[in-house]
Amino acid sequence: MAVCRVVIADSANLLRFSPGETAIPLSAPPEIPAPIGEARVFREALARLSLLAPLDRPVLVVGERGTGKELFAARLTYLSPRWQRPFIKLNCAALADNLLDSELFGHEAGAFTGATRRRIGRFEQADRGTLFLDEIANAALAVQEKILRVIEYGTFERVGGNAVHTVDVRVVAATNADLPALAAAGRFRPDLLDRLAFDVVTIPPLRERGEDIPLLSEHFARRMSRELGREFFAGFTPRALASLVAYPWPGNVRELKNVVERSVYRATEPEKPLDDIVFDPFAAPGRRPSPAGVGAAACMAAEPAPSGDFLSRVRSYERKLLAAALAANRFNQRKTAAALGLGYHQLRRYLKKHALAVPAQPG
Repeated sequence: MAVCRVVIADSANLLRFSPGETAIPLSAPPEIPAPIGEARVFREALARLSLLAPLDRPVLVVGERGTGKELFAARLTYLSPRWQRPFIKLNCAALADNLLDSELFGHEAGAFTGATRRRIGRFEQADRGTLFLDEIANAALAVQEKILRVIEYGTFERVGGNAVHTVDVRVVAATNADLPALAAAGRFRPDLLDRLAFDVVTIPPLRERGEDIPLLSEHFARRMSRELGREFFAGFTPRALASLVAYPWPGNVRELKNVVERSVYRATEPEKPLDDIVFDPFAAPGRRPSPAGVGAAACMAAEPAPSGDFLSRVRSYERKLLAAALAANRFNQRKTAAALGLGYHQLRRYLKKHALAVPAQPG
């Protein structure tokens, strides 16, 4: 029986290439995505992913849109024994059901109008490697059944053909849908879900990784500055960092990347710290959007109700202020303490209380 490994990635987190990165197995290729993030929930998700990568078992990775699902799937792939094999990708939401069937499994000549020659599908292209299926929840039930058969037996038939083909494919899928709810509603095959959910890796949304926002913002800003041919990035003002940390980021890391890059390229005085954060590209010139204005609906949806746990909300706000102040002062703890009106040892106690690491300045 052919071995078929399946991983579903719902929305993963940001991963990047990091010059001088050393935390990569020697057997992995140099282009393996390395993570940016110090948040505990993020590190826990990556640790779980690393444990699952070498196992021939299905994995379900759950998260929101824009958190980096394809990059997370790539990291899983490159940490697995299949890293030297093909890594084939397909978006299930981009094709009609009959076209998706043909694209996945191939077709024989004459199978349908326009099929003038035999075509090899994505499963055959990915044989002995990995097939990444984005938006798996959009696949029709009939296609899901064929995917399940490949998972169970490693076999399938091309559209319009009778011959049984055998493959050894690891499937990495992605969705931002609630698959258990879809299965309960009869819109996703429960047996396929059971087969996929060997274990579940939950990728945290960006709003739950407040201390990572300054790190990610600095990374995107430096990269955009290099693209623009600028010699350096002058950093963010404390007000700009505070607004970045306070924003709810419904689009997660993808949205943060767009906002930071847009703000950097629009800056009229690039030699000075960036102060104006352009959250909304549709806003009229001269009107500075803010989370309370353009993003009001997103903020209202993301913020907890007033009747929520007061103490936990206060702790969350403290953590965001500390993270923003650290980034604004380039992670110099004495300068950060002075900026916050705290003593050095007071700041250290707060950092320990909130489990905030002080990373090295991004290169």
